[in-house]
Amino acid sequence: MISSILPTYNRTSFAFTHGQGAWLYTEDGRRFLDFGAGIAVNALGHANPDLIQALTDQASKVWHLSNLYQIPEQKALADALVDQTFADTAFFTNSGTECCELVVKMVRKYWYEKGQPERVKIITFSGAFHGRSSAAIAAVNTEKMVKGFGPLLPGFIQLEFGDHEALQEAARDPEVAAIMIEPVQGEGGIRPVPDQCLKGLRDLCDETGALLVMDEVQCGVGRTGKLFAHEWAGIEPDVMMVAKGIGGGFPLGVVLATEDAASGMTAGTHGSTYGGNPLGCAVGKRVLDIVGDPAFLQDVSRKAGALRQSLEGLVAEYPDVFESVRGSGLMQGLKCVAPAGDVVAAGYDAEFLSVPAADNVVRLLPPLNISDDEITEAVARLHTAAAAVRAKATAQT
Repeated sequence: MISSILPTYNRTSFAFTHGQGAWLYTEDGRRFLDFGAGIAVNALGHANPDLIQALTDQASKVWHLSNLYQIPEQKALADALVDQTFADTAFFTNSGTECCELVVKMVRKYWYEKGQPERVKIITFSGAFHGRSSAAIAAVNTEKMVKGFGPLLPGFIQLEFGDHEALQEAARDPEVAAIMIEPVQGEGGIRPVPDQCLKGLRDLCDETGALLVMDEVQCGVGRTGKLFAHEWAGIEPDVMMVAKGIGGGFPLGVVLATEDAASGMTAGTHGSTYGGNPLGCAVGKRVLDIVGDPAFLQDVSRKAGALRQSLEGLVAEYPDVFESVRGSGLMQGLKCVAPAGDVVAAGYDAEFLSVPAADNVVRLLPPLNISDDEITEAVARLHTAAAAVRAKATAQT
């Protein structure tokens, strides 16, 4: 019998009834330590009292207003984001995928209005993930993402991650409009772009005129210990995609841009029914108030260091299960020797939640306000999972 839900996900059997902080509880009473955080969405954990209060307060006033009218909550969040970033302007969406759609339109419209309509090409990189819309899958163009969904939106140049020579050549194509990159690849296997490479990208865009687009949907909003990951390199993009953590669990995304980069997007060029609604923006503003505090970010970095050190010890103890640790801040990846899926499954048995990624990597994306004791407990449960994977492999030989 066909499910009432379209079967586009291979779901586990777990059904969680409620959560608190870094913990999720199932219908049968099991208690899981959540190091997936809804794939970097629940930046402040489950049932966060500050976010509940922000949502409840706004819910008693007004839920939705058309963007035909002024929305004070939207203006407050936009002002705060502009104040704390490179940006001059913001457009709110409901997801990272919607951000990608706007970005493609924005960079192409930019050059059209500059009298260079031929500049439509956008450079992207292998291992990238920018969403699942038609534009987003065309930007990545892997068989897994695009098979059966043609014809694809043209105008994207996909390069191998880390191929500097190919990048230098491609960027000098006079039809290139922008370079789009994740400072830390998430779905691609927690692969950080070195600071010197981000600096080089900024210099290359300055040289060629191409716009630099940062996709910080997964790695932004405090995840790396800075408000946004590109800040570690001391650079500024022209356009940035933000989602996931900014809503703390409420659907919210935003495209941030300089005045120049956004200059082509005038009245009528883009819109959203729900984007920037009062509920989402009220929650997002509270998230930003908390995560944007320098003391909070410093604590993220401190906890990230402790987690990284413990994970290095785990890798040393189980070299037949894990190869290495990589990542930034509280966005860590365990590159596996054993199948990453086996490690995730063994984690389930240990009541520990993680997220698989490409390149045989297990993603660890805990809430940013995770406690030191919960980090210790997480590593202990990973030890249990690793021991189970080792025992399974030994039994099969």
